Amino acid sequence: MLGHAVQVQPGSSGPVSPSYAARLRGELQTLWQNVIRRRAPDIVPLLAGDTPNLPPDADRIAYLQALNIWFQLIKIVEENSSMRERRMTETRAGPAAVDGSFAKVLEGCTTGSLSEFQRAADTLSVGPTLTAHPTEAKRVTVLEIHRRIYRALVTLETQRWTPRERRDLLADVESEIDLLWLTGELRRERPSPEDEIEWGLQFFRDSLFDAVPHLFERFHDAVADRFGTEDNSKPCLHFHSWIGGDRDGNPNVTMDTTRIALERGRRTILDRYLSALETAARQLSISSSIARLPETASNRLQTVIAAAPRDEAQLHRNPGELFRQALSAIRRRLLATRDGTAQPYDHLADFISDLRRVETALAEIDARRLAARHVRPIRWQAEVFGFRTFTLDVRQNSSVTTQVLGEIWGLSDVAPAYGTTDWSSRLRAELAQSDLPWIAREKLSDQARELLNLLALMHEARFGADPQAMGPFILSMTRSCDDLLGVFLLARYAGFGAERLDLHVVPLFETIDDLRAAPQILGALLRVPLARRSLAAAGGRVEIMLGYSDSNKDGGFLCSSWELEKAQRSVTRSLAAHDMTPVFFHGRGGSVSRGGAPTERAIAAQPKGTINGQLRTTEQGEVVSSKFANRGTAQNQLELLAASVLARSLDSAPEQTRPEFNDALEALSGMSQTAYSTLLHQPGFIDYFQQSSPVEELAMLKMGSRPARRFGAASLDDLRAIPWVFAWSQNRHLITGWYGFGAAMSSFRRFRNAEGDALLKTMFQKSRLFRLIVDEVEKSLFQADMEVATGYAALVHDEIVREHILGMIRHEFDQTVSAIRFLNDGAEIGARFPNMAKRFGLVRADLNHIHALQIGLLRDMRSTPKQTGAVPLMQSMNCIAAGLGWTG
Repeated sequence: MLGHAVQVQPGSSGPVSPSYAARLRGELQTLWQNVIRRRAPDIVPLLAGDTPNLPPDADRIAYLQALNIWFQLIKIVEENSSMRERRMTETRAGPAAVDGSFAKVLEGCTTGSLSEFQRAADTLSVGPTLTAHPTEAKRVTVLEIHRRIYRALVTLETQRWTPRERRDLLADVESEIDLLWLTGELRRERPSPEDEIEWGLQFFRDSLFDAVPHLFERFHDAVADRFGTEDNSKPCLHFHSWIGGDRDGNPNVTMDTTRIALERGRRTILDRYLSALETAARQLSISSSIARLPETASNRLQTVIAAAPRDEAQLHRNPGELFRQALSAIRRRLLATRDGTAQPYDHLADFISDLRRVETALAEIDARRLAARHVRPIRWQAEVFGFRTFTLDVRQNSSVTTQVLGEIWGLSDVAPAYGTTDWSSRLRAELAQSDLPWIAREKLSDQARELLNLLALMHEARFGADPQAMGPFILSMTRSCDDLLGVFLLARYAGFGAERLDLHVVPLFETIDDLRAAPQILGALLRVPLARRSLAAAGGRVEIMLGYSDSNKDGGFLCSSWELEKAQRSVTRSLAAHDMTPVFFHGRGGSVSRGGAPTERAIAAQPKGTINGQLRTTEQGEVVSSKFANRGTAQNQLELLAASVLARSLDSAPEQTRPEFNDALEALSGMSQTAYSTLLHQPGFIDYFQQSSPVEELAMLKMGSRPARRFGAASLDDLRAIPWVFAWSQNRHLITGWYGFGAAMSSFRRFRNAEGDALLKTMFQKSRLFRLIVDEVEKSLFQADMEVATGYAALVHDEIVREHILGMIRHEFDQTVSAIRFLNDGAEIGARFPNMAKRFGLVRADLNHIHALQIGLLRDMRSTPKQTGAVPLMQSMNCIAAGLGWTG
């Protein structure tokens, strides 16, 4: 690596001057080299060039630590250069030239009038949802150092520095790289749920609170440029979080955890408002003796001042400066809200109204720009973040809710067996009753009491100052209507009303079978009067969550992609028959295998009529830090998400249904699932998986508070999708992103002959979904490496199993490569994605060395009980995750 700096020699065939990113990488590489030479000079020869020599035992930790830091620096450079390129594009050609911007969407908008556009904009709502899924291998402390390096690179972009000043700035960056070395990346203790709560809040403090007002300014500017007038649409963002509310398989999340998450979210945003109001009051030094206030403006401000707790000292300060007095009054009321003292804001709406009064008064003295700078950002933040920072969702597994309901029934009678007619009948009978029998909660198990107390808390939260503090109850592994009705009945036992439930119960359909059953499950739910009344009272919008990672683990990538598409279409039709509309919540991860794909293209490929202006999506682990660690990137990512949803909603072109495309995808999906399932059910497959990958050693990384298996079982079925994907990534098989595609294509072409070939080529050009599938398969193939995979396969003890399973994987890999090259006219794998290929090319050689080292570490760890190689093995996992850009 020390010999890998980007150089452009005179007379070379390369560019005359290296790109900004290449120059910056070169500068950071020099700083990184300085640190390595100072801290670990013995590994310098190991990092020079493409030496095949692996480090001796004594140097392994330093070697891996050095490469890990370098991989992270490459990512920081890429983020900085991407932001710089977007700004330069806007400078050269205007905001409409920036991909994924509101301006670009509106430039291509065919909507004729502002009123038509506003009808679409008023329904626009996107919900990024932060989760504590354990896919972030970096410590919070390390993320903060990365953020400081990024900010230093932004500072270095300006041209005003003298050579001495630039040298000093680069020395500061080197000191941060040195701090990375001295800090270390590995967690020594598994994070608690409380640690994860603070991890999530840090992104709001560092970037999201600031990014939101800038995002809305870009939206309003785009509307003004397109329609020639200012837009008054409501904010289109609503942040959710599962951190502190997600119980699925995590026994460490309790009622106390949920209360802490609610209180920490509340305190964080209130502290933010208090600081912003103090700044605004200090700066708005408007004297009424100079700026004569109209009586209406004065009355507005006096109303705000009179409602606040009296502060005699402040009443005599700033005489004649009503704006300062009003903002100070708002701050005093907010302080009372935070601390629980007299005259707080009882409702969030009152706080927003006071801010609007100050804004309006500023407008009345023709000081709109002052309002836009000092007050409107706080009001926009209040409309998005409320008194909560995020809406805290709750998630629990259907097996738990079913057990608790059976336990409650068992207090007074013999509970019927789940899945029987008696169970269904009793559910519906009790839901129809106006009163339910009293429950002696002290006789219940801890699990049952905890669940009922949680539902009671969700009921109580509806009556707080911010009713959106708690979100829906998400039921994972929803397999039947009875699963959903069970939550309805438990909510009744916890105190919700009999006429309708003010609780959103969101089914999470995860497996292939459950996705296929979703329309029937929802149809049966809507035939239950209480459920129908409750959903109708919520505006007829029914939220449904779709599981990408588990459906992929269940059926393979191609099958999962097609079943998710079909489920959205069929659910939309099913709900339309009941005059209701779905709001889909996409449970995506960072990797292709877990639904990761370019935001704009993934949304554009959604079935027509399934978005309707509203969409929620999970943001997990390393995806959160890559998107939201820095304000500029966060703003861009949020704009990309919102603008893509807006574009899909404004797309008025009729959908061109191609039955032959659907028939082909159905056939391809079925054949792909068969090939994938055949592999998973081969004798010895589980042994191959466990021995050829570090899946069993993954728990050493201490990435999250949740166990790797849902309920402690050792079967493949109960292994969570995250370690499943992580393991296949670490050993570079990456079967979760491509396996089955080649077999399906080969069979399809063999049976359909020339006509089938022509159809597939047409689909590649015309079908957004098929093109997206093909593109993501090709990217997975590009990062997979069968030579590296063979090295990991050597860890499998049984030679027959090893040769058989690896042979199947290699054969399918070759088939899939052939299929992709048939579709892309013979281009090399990855050639259509030069940016991705270039990025991966920067780390490929070093990754291969790390893989070789990890294979040896796994062999040593498994042959000796002392586990002396635990630290370098964990570092190797971190390194590979950093090089690939994601863990699971």
